[in-house]
Amino acid sequence: MIICLWGNHPIAAQEFDFSPPVRDPDVGYVPTSPEVVDAMLGLADVSADDIVYDLGSGDGRIVIAAARDYGAKGVGIDVTPRRIREATENAEQAGVSDRVTFIQGDIFVEDFSEATVVTLYLLDELNLRLRPRLLSELKPGTRIVSNTFKMGDWEPEQVRIAGDRFIYIWTVP
Repeated sequence: MIICLWGNHPIAAQEFDFSPPVRDPDVGYVPTSPEVVDAMLGLADVSADDIVYDLGSGDGRIVIAAARDYGAKGVGIDVTPRRIREATENAEQAGVSDRVTFIQGDIFVEDFSEATVVTLYLLDELNLRLRPRLLSELKPGTRIVSNTFKMGDWEPEQVRIAGDRFIYIWTVP
């Protein structure tokens, strides 16, 4: 076993994730606060009938909350293997691994057409890049909820404030 030092704390090498992502992430990992997760899922009116996709899912907290608190099914997509492993472990600990799946993949390539709710915490320009796919591949009535970032000139139907964040929602026409 290789032992590394992280500050003054020894850490076994297997705790580090050396596997490469599918590609470089577009944004750094910033976890969404529980208050904002609740606001996003509440604004989307998530129910047990929904399939929630979180694009750039990080540690899986949004789809895990959707399954745990609303009975929904969930799919998280993230490019980083470490986040996928972390999300899978979090789902097991939350007791929802039978209702959620995590895919290591590129959100600009992976299929998310079965979603009834899509959650985003990306950047304005990434939301704009996704917008044509969201509008052409998702079924009418699918709700899209974004933490902080907008969709250009596509005006949100509602805006909610959670903590210090703006939450936006659109519905696919």
